[in-house]
Amino acid sequence: MLFGIFIYPGGEPIDLASFGLLSIAKRIRPEIELCTIAPYGGLTVLNNGLCVLADYGIARAPGLDILVVTGGPGWIDQSRAPETLAFIRRQAAAIPIVPVSTGALIVAASGILDGKVATTERDVVPSELLTLARLRGEWATAYDANLLDTGTTAGGNASLCIDTMLHLLERLFGPEIADETASIIEYWRPRRANRKDFPPLPPLARSQ
Repeated sequence: MLFGIFIYPGGEPIDLASFGLLSIAKRIRPEIELCTIAPYGGLTVLNNGLCVLADYGIARAPGLDILVVTGGPGWIDQSRAPETLAFIRRQAAAIPIVPVSTGALIVAASGILDGKVATTERDVVPSELLTLARLRGEWATAYDANLLDTGTTAGGNASLCIDTMLHLLERLFGPEIADETASIIEYWRPRRANRKDFPPLPPLARSQ
């Protein structure tokens, strides 16, 4: 099962925790494979200068089973990039799309969240756009939630992308795999606290 992690110039390094969590899960489920995809492949400079060599550009992306779309300040440019939006639409026609943080606004700009519920990061510094309001105002019915799962598209917030990946593992492989992965990284306490204090939102029940 191949997971593609979409990165781009100005992406937020903390969202690479999605790659890291899946890397841990691969110890338990060796069939998990990972790759990074960027608009043009090769050297991609994330926010604050972290350099990542993307495995593929979108023009040569392999067949994927899951696409994770990361967030970061570069989301604004990517939400206006025709090639990126077309790539997301092509992938969404065949596989689940999992946006993390402001990656949800890139996905929303592609049109695949039209008529759906969604979430994104809730708290920003004063100089940044209030992205939850932007999502709600322009593209989708947005909720203040840690995690939403519409069945084909899941989404989570910033550093809580770990919870999103654990939710994805549970959906794909069962709760035992998600629990064991959380245990390996000693995350079972925060996961339990997040589920209690800010549980995933059941979108169909809450959107009616």
